[in-house]
Amino acid sequence: MSINVGEDIGLEMHPDVDQFIRIEEGRGLVKMGDSKNNLDFQRNVYDDYVFIIPAGKWHNLINTGDKPIKLYSIYAPPNHPHGTVHATKEDEE
Repeated sequence: MSINVGEDIGLEMHPDVDQFIRIEEGRGLVKMGDSKNNLDFQRNVYDDYVFIIPAGKWHNLINTGDKPIKLYSIYAPPNHPHGTVHATKEDEE
């Protein structure tokens, strides 16, 4: 996935899957919390940073750097059928 400068993944929550995210390159701010109005966990993330989002946590990742964030995500259990590709954020939504 690629997140352009100033853009974000979008505030979301996955009720039944854990999510692993690794930042390949770029800088951002990850926010998490028990409700969308209480994102009390915040960390700056950067190249080679890994974080896990437990099922049921609200979260967002905002690109705060000067180039696109490149990342990959793994869901457990898998969240998308094999071969699923979303060319844009709008396609995924």
